[in-house]
Amino acid sequence: MIHPKTAVKGQDVLDRTDVAILRALQEDGRLANVDLAERVNLSPSPCLRRTKRLEADGVIRGYRADLDRTRLGLGLTVFVEIKVARHTLDNADSLGRALSAIPEVVSCFMLSGDADFLAEIVVPDLAAYERLLSQTLLMLPMVTDIRSNFALRTLKTGGPLAIPPASR
Repeated sequence: MIHPKTAVKGQDVLDRTDVAILRALQEDGRLANVDLAERVNLSPSPCLRRTKRLEADGVIRGYRADLDRTRLGLGLTVFVEIKVARHTLDNADSLGRALSAIPEVVSCFMLSGDADFLAEIVVPDLAAYERLLSQTLLMLPMVTDIRSNFALRTLKTGGPLAIPPASR
């Protein structure tokens, strides 16, 4: 979570204008700099400098299109809980790399609790998930248990992040 009191490389904290830029770009990442500057009450040059700084500092990691999974024939979302054999850094790193390399895994988290990892997997249908499960996930040597949770309906995906208000 970006917190306005968090130090960002190149500056002390995120100010109100930085937060306004981040909120506007989360709403519409295709905003032209002139339009973004107008929304945040800056002239275009300082707005562009701030945006470039936020990109260079890693606060803005990138831009992408928000695609409709169903229209692309990707009708099944599965949340997969995965347990590893032995809790070692090597096993965790290996599994993290393996899951990150699977195109159907659209997000993945290391957890504390009953499962060690939670992967969000998007595939066309149940048959495609069964193939991925049996031919890929269950073949990973460090995996001891997998539990699949099937999404019935999507209510919200992909943010935007609730950026706290700036303190100054």
